[in-house]
Amino acid sequence: MLASKHLPCCTVILFVLLKLTLLTPDTPRIQLRLAGDKRKHNEGRVEVFYNGEWGTVCDDDFTIHAAQVVCRELGYLEAISWSPSSKYGKGQGPIWFDNLHCTGKEKTLALCPSNGIGVSDCKHSEDVGVVCSDKRIPGFKFINTLPNHIENLDIQVEDVRIRPILSSYRKRIPVTEGYVEVKDGGKWKQICNTEWTQFNSRVICGMFGFPGERKYNARVYKMFARRRKPTYWDYSVNCTGNEAHLSSCKLGQAESLKSNGTCAAGLPVVVSCVPGRAFSPTPMSGFRKAFRQEQPLVRLRGGAIVGEGRVEVLKNGEWGTICDDNWNLLSASVVCRELGFGTAKEALSGGRLGQGMGPVHMNEVECSGFEKSITECFFNKEALGCSHEEDAAVRCNVPAMGFQERLRLSGGRTPYEGRVEVLVERNGSLVWGTVCSDGWGTMEAMVVCRQLGLGFASNAFQETWYWPGEVSADAVVMSGVRCSGTEMSLSHCLHHGAHLSCPRGGGRNAAGVSSAPDLVLNPQVVEQTTYMEDRPMFMLQCAFEENCLASTSNQVPANSYRRLLRFSSQIHNNGQSDFRPKASRHSWVWHDCHRHYHSMEVFTLYDLFSLNGTKIAEGHKASFCLEDSECDEGIEKRYECANFGEQGITVGCWDTYRHDIDCQWVDITDIKPGDYIFQIIINPNYEVPESDYTNNIMKCRCRYDGHRVWMYSCHNGKTSQ
Repeated sequence: MLASKHLPCCTVILFVLLKLTLLTPDTPRIQLRLAGDKRKHNEGRVEVFYNGEWGTVCDDDFTIHAAQVVCRELGYLEAISWSPSSKYGKGQGPIWFDNLHCTGKEKTLALCPSNGIGVSDCKHSEDVGVVCSDKRIPGFKFINTLPNHIENLDIQVEDVRIRPILSSYRKRIPVTEGYVEVKDGGKWKQICNTEWTQFNSRVICGMFGFPGERKYNARVYKMFARRRKPTYWDYSVNCTGNEAHLSSCKLGQAESLKSNGTCAAGLPVVVSCVPGRAFSPTPMSGFRKAFRQEQPLVRLRGGAIVGEGRVEVLKNGEWGTICDDNWNLLSASVVCRELGFGTAKEALSGGRLGQGMGPVHMNEVECSGFEKSITECFFNKEALGCSHEEDAAVRCNVPAMGFQERLRLSGGRTPYEGRVEVLVERNGSLVWGTVCSDGWGTMEAMVVCRQLGLGFASNAFQETWYWPGEVSADAVVMSGVRCSGTEMSLSHCLHHGAHLSCPRGGGRNAAGVSSAPDLVLNPQVVEQTTYMEDRPMFMLQCAFEENCLASTSNQVPANSYRRLLRFSSQIHNNGQSDFRPKASRHSWVWHDCHRHYHSMEVFTLYDLFSLNGTKIAEGHKASFCLEDSECDEGIEKRYECANFGEQGITVGCWDTYRHDIDCQWVDITDIKPGDYIFQIIINPNYEVPESDYTNNIMKCRCRYDGHRVWMYSCHNGKTSQ
């Protein structure tokens, strides 16, 4: 009786919930796209098509929940971050949404509460942008609600591939020729070739790591299409040839398929791509043994993986860098194609892959996208003043060579260390085995880490008794390995053939590698967040107990004030393994006042120096709550220190110590107005091994006039500016 009595109430609640999630007749019908100055194909200014016109979204009250709605409506799995203040450039047209208040679960941005569509007091300097995950929603189906404006929409599909059709291409690595197929609604479909252009092929080849496209034998594919009926996608594709990814191309008109499911020309699109020299098989030796750049005028430095690095150009016999002003995917793709790769996955700025040396040769680079070399692009010869903190870098699309599947690290505490095990052919079958450690060194370890996409190696081990590995893979299957360090795969290094020679055997004497974390502070965050605060002593009791104030605070009354130089610090792990505190959990110290555990007593030092180098004020930061605040695209957070959780910083993530937390300051109560040097050192006692300690120090110029304080010229490294 009780259950049936409450049934009508439950039914009403269910009806209300259904009504909230479905589009009502009065819900504005909109379309979204990402536009502007993109650094990746899956980011950009949010643009909305409504009432026959494209417009933008204001950043007022915009949150990650609203970004989540945008990304999912575009077919991406989730939102990574969002950016205010027209980071991707100012848009045009109406500002359709302002003061959005999304929960993150809405099916469309039009369902989020706002001022009303078209009601805004914003300017285009407040246009909002988002960064979406690279992964698409499985089974995502493109739904076109505004069929008359289809040509203005970016292409939204779940996945793209080149599927080899001819038997001569099926076993080739990399795959260079075949049908272009898109995954839409969970099904792979071919594209009708009636409106296909050479520009479209250029984009597809670039996506898969190839610098260019070529002609193919159409007659063979016509015969194949007659034998097997294709399943066509409903739309055509419209690329300019400069897009770094298919999802940046525009959707073409809907295809008028015949009743039997074939398109007007009756053929699926085929592309044939030209691989760069480093990825082309040669008759004598298969793939080339080592990676070499194709052009002498441009090179990549500072990247651990093939196809990424700081861009350097040769001018008047001297190598120099490119300033990141206006640096975008278009210019980055010119560099990538020039070096024998595909288009750029990412255009990196701010010296993200290390700061170069020597002159900055180019600034404000602008390319059409069809140049043969970055040196042919326009740049501002008059623009000066760029420092190496602004060095531009790239991550290029490279062909899928399958190298990662033939090597693994086994037995390590993390995925970034362990005994090296390789997959080789023995007696007609593939077996896993170990590598003889005789002569094993850093160069060999570097190749292993590159092959696995782990970056730089920090150690090469000739004994691995502490990493048991797979028992079935104890036998030595590779010996005499000697690498130059530039090879793309361990199999490309010199090594013994079928006649192995390993006096000490494998097992505990097998080769091993480990990679290291590398903490780097973001100087721009310090500059942007610095301010001064006067705070009463009675509100600083916890900080006083943890020695975060100047020594003169011992003698002052509770109603007196301390003057604090506050700032945020954002600490990135750019290394190849997670940064974990040296002390194990059982030895962490509980601080009752702040209610947290210290895993490292001194994690960062904050010092203020006079211009002659005399220290006049200091602070320090224990690593309470060492965790992943945010991560790069596609990387999941692993460390969260709440409830005695694990502490650390994942590779590709960063820990942000906000300016408004205790001890995130230097006590400047006793210093006089003037010019100073501010310094931060991370991991100052070298408690945790890192691959590079030289970038653990950051310096700024600091000016204090007695009423305000500000930082400028912040930079990583020991030198002053």
